[in-house]
Amino acid sequence: MTVRLLIVDDQELIRIGFRLFLQTQSDLEVVGEAADGHEALAEAAVLHPDVVLMDVRMPRMDGVEATARLTASGSAPRVLILTTYDLDEYVFGALRAGASGFLLKDAPRERLLEAIRVVHAGEALLSPSITRRLIEDYATRTEPLQPPTEALTGLTPRERETLLLVARGMSNPEIAAHMVVTEATVKSHVGSVFTKLHLRDRAQAVVFAYENGLVHPGTRG
Repeated sequence: MTVRLLIVDDQELIRIGFRLFLQTQSDLEVVGEAADGHEALAEAAVLHPDVVLMDVRMPRMDGVEATARLTASGSAPRVLILTTYDLDEYVFGALRAGASGFLLKDAPRERLLEAIRVVHAGEALLSPSITRRLIEDYATRTEPLQPPTEALTGLTPRERETLLLVARGMSNPEIAAHMVVTEATVKSHVGSVFTKLHLRDRAQAVVFAYENGLVHPGTRG
């Protein structure tokens, strides 16, 4: 299956560089480019990309608002935020808006390819330590809500434990080792958590846990 990509960045040279590299991959196809959020929405409506590589700081409409509008529809593409700053104040807003993860623009090429394929597969790119630092920084400046008791009562003890481990940045293999179960069991738990809490992916699960006080800054798996 070919993954259709839309590159969104206000710098033309960056768009060209990404396009030239990504086009060398047989399973990736760059179907369009956009210089800001407005263009991104227009192009996405016509081109129907699978994954959008979204810059954060752009004129007219930034990546946060564009991400929110893109992910609002039921058939929305996955959004991978690409940023120059490892603690960009806008990135957390983009995760809340529905982005499936983020990556630094200076990441190794292999990491970019992995990120695109992971996001397209329905996972979220949340393993880098910068993601954890970003969310914890937000959490220290935000008054947590009361835990959504009614929603959480629908989770089994194992599902709740899985949610907490996901929120601490653990991968499926790490969770499986921690819980002493198979990866297939972990995937089942994760899927059930997403369904019961109406979450799209791991990114939203992390945001949910931090915003509702289930996980606190400094907590580690």
